[in-house]
Amino acid sequence: MAILPFSAACISSPGDTAIVPGWHLQSALHAPNNLTELSLPTSYNVSSWYRVGPRATVMAGLIENDVYNDTYLFYSNNFEAIDLTPFKSPWLYREELTLVAPPKGQHIFLITHGITSKADIYFNGKQVASNTTQQGSYGGRRYDITPFIQTGKNALLIQAHPTNYLRDFAQGFVDWNPYPPDNGTGVWRDVELKQTGPVSMSSPRILTDFTGSRTESVTVTINTDVRNHEARAVRGVVHGTVQANDDASQTVAFSKEFKLEPYKATTISDSVLLENPEIWWPAAWGEQPLYTVRAEVSVGDDEISDIAPETQFGIRHVTSKVNSYEDTQFTINGYPFQVRGAGYTPDMFLRFDIDRLGTMFQYMLDMGLNTVRLEGKQEHPELYELADSMGMMVISGWECCDKWEGWDYNHDADGVKWTEEDYPVAEANMLHEGAMMQAHPSMLAFLVGSDFWPNDTATKIFVDALGRMDWPNPIIASASKRGYPELLGPSGMKMDGPYDWVPPNYWYTDKLGAAFGFGSEQGSGVGTPEICSLKEFMSEQDLESLWTQPEKPQWHQGRNNSAFKDRTIYNEALFARYGAPTGLEDYLRKAQMMDYEATRSEFEAFAIRQNASRPATGLIYWMLNGAWPNLHWQLFDYYLRPIGSYFGTKVGARLEHVAYDYEARTVHIINHSLDKSGTRIVTVELIDSHGKPIASQNITTDTTPTASKELTTIPEVKTMKDVGFLKLTLQDPERKTVLSRNVYWLSPTVETFDWDNSTFVNTPVREYAPLTGLTDIRTVSVSTSMKTYASQHGSTLAEVTIENTSGVPAFFLHLMVTDAEGQELTPVYWSDNYVTLFPKESLSLTVEFEGNNWVAVISGANVEKKVIGQS
Repeated sequence: MAILPFSAACISSPGDTAIVPGWHLQSALHAPNNLTELSLPTSYNVSSWYRVGPRATVMAGLIENDVYNDTYLFYSNNFEAIDLTPFKSPWLYREELTLVAPPKGQHIFLITHGITSKADIYFNGKQVASNTTQQGSYGGRRYDITPFIQTGKNALLIQAHPTNYLRDFAQGFVDWNPYPPDNGTGVWRDVELKQTGPVSMSSPRILTDFTGSRTESVTVTINTDVRNHEARAVRGVVHGTVQANDDASQTVAFSKEFKLEPYKATTISDSVLLENPEIWWPAAWGEQPLYTVRAEVSVGDDEISDIAPETQFGIRHVTSKVNSYEDTQFTINGYPFQVRGAGYTPDMFLRFDIDRLGTMFQYMLDMGLNTVRLEGKQEHPELYELADSMGMMVISGWECCDKWEGWDYNHDADGVKWTEEDYPVAEANMLHEGAMMQAHPSMLAFLVGSDFWPNDTATKIFVDALGRMDWPNPIIASASKRGYPELLGPSGMKMDGPYDWVPPNYWYTDKLGAAFGFGSEQGSGVGTPEICSLKEFMSEQDLESLWTQPEKPQWHQGRNNSAFKDRTIYNEALFARYGAPTGLEDYLRKAQMMDYEATRSEFEAFAIRQNASRPATGLIYWMLNGAWPNLHWQLFDYYLRPIGSYFGTKVGARLEHVAYDYEARTVHIINHSLDKSGTRIVTVELIDSHGKPIASQNITTDTTPTASKELTTIPEVKTMKDVGFLKLTLQDPERKTVLSRNVYWLSPTVETFDWDNSTFVNTPVREYAPLTGLTDIRTVSVSTSMKTYASQHGSTLAEVTIENTSGVPAFFLHLMVTDAEGQELTPVYWSDNYVTLFPKESLSLTVEFEGNNWVAVISGANVEKKVIGQS
């Protein structure tokens, strides 16, 4: 790879900051063991070492250098054969930098943002930090290396020690997937050099007095920490501007004088008044206007001493409370905010791709989701900047099940118990992450615990650290209701499962993970990829075992020692409900049906109950994506191909929607918007599998923002002889538009549960709903047409019209746009997919995708696959 050299021009005056552009990487087993000498410039030829970019774990660097191939590693069980011996010793990151020794009164600092998990740092033959100080994946530190700088070549050496998830403050993957061979060891975040004058300054921290009601003006407070690095008192001024990003004329200046005694630090606070402020909203509720703060500190005769990084913020107000049921409820800008989100995982090797992340966030918005949860996966500043610009809310926090939750009282976690030496490390990690996230309007909350709450000492450290960083958002004790520290009180979040398959009616009960309160992580454990993706990481034998050996552990299902290592629970339900598959294709189609109805019902149940007597206040689906090619816990697959769980979510989380309660057999109108109201028409149509009408209704009603209500009951479902199809349509009569179209396949009975044997994994089913009649629907043909247009962004826009010309339903039609080899193109945005057409019904869908040589195809449960368009 091409890595630009680091030159003296990168940091030549106060305020300059430069990222170390790359590293030479080598195992300590294959390098001199005298690190002091190795860190001297030109002391050792490292040209034979691996060359990596500025952010690279050991495994990421080795893949970058073709030592390993991730496509090969991810295929079948190849990952299991990796020799772990090279990762049991430290690894070295070395880079030579051309610098100029700063004049008297100026300083150069080495800044880390977290090295996994412990590191020794040397510069020009001097040890700058030991691994007792540089600890934690999020342990950002600043070291004054001014005395060691020399004009010309300089050498920086970092020795990263092997990470142990149970011993170190790292970021692991719990039972989500196999651990990377290096456990994420290495320089995974940027390392920077910064030059300042006698006084340095922190990034600005932003507070506003906006509380949710629209006002003619808002006061913005800018806090910065300044530190005197000299043995003399210094007078200076912090000054800068606040400017609206979309209106340069809306610029307000600020300035504050100070005096600092030798080696002292203080916080400088100044305020500006913004007239007619622009308010920041989550994506579904409005726009995302941002402001930029530019700040400098000057000393003496207006000499620049330091320049802070430009900091963006948005004007918005977030609150949370624990209601009378001890459930957390959020508000944004004064409005009740029901969280509809999913849990994110980074790449297994902590490789960061901003374009890939942008597609993930766009997929989330396309599905109707509004929040992403990062369980100890704080990633990089770019993630929060992207969330700010796209209107995606973020819940961050520490992770479960390892060192982070090694509390004395916690006998469920395997992490080594905390000692006195751990608290300063945790504090440094919290201070750094708090500073990084503080100004971002996308931040919703920080969870200082996940499965368990921190002990009192750690809680105070975390809360105080966030307080020092002027944290303006809720701090929540944990993601569960197992207990709480007195300082924070109850979390108001539940983690009662499930994590594996449950039927659609589960969510409409009143137990465990059903739709009430705030579900911090729960789901039906679905997310089966389609065949084009499966063939990329599964062998023929692996694929055959999916349907011929339903209880066999699957390497790509989860860690091989986890409760989720096989698809037994899932497959038992699939076989019982839909009938034993006749082959791989039949199995995968039934899997998509299962996944679609599982995610749709979960999001619909929480939507239906958003204003119930005990409201459903939030849902984090477990999970959004996989760290590697995966068979479950995802709404789109590793290759960014949408699947049944994606489109089930997309239907269930619609802004305005009409949905069916499987338990009560009732129909509900749903409104998640802030501003959509007025008359709506709901059409209810129930037919049998032969297309014969059973019941129909037309209901005229009113819709209310951020509310749902029951409209009618459909008792005829219970009296059906076999499977039937229910179509619900929501229309705006004034605009003559269809806001939601929703088709269910139903049996006369629903599942019954063995509640007494529930576990965190799932609740067993006593009796399954019989849906085998779906396999008896006769084959039909559909007519299709396709019109294509070029978009402004160079992608292809298309409108596909499909019509069922027969007298029976055309069931579960899947549309794809592929390349010439049959691989689905990504990213791809369908208005709807996996759709069912009633007899004689036509439907128009839209799709946007990128690619020149493409083929559009359609297939279905009772429709033969055919081409509907091509380039």
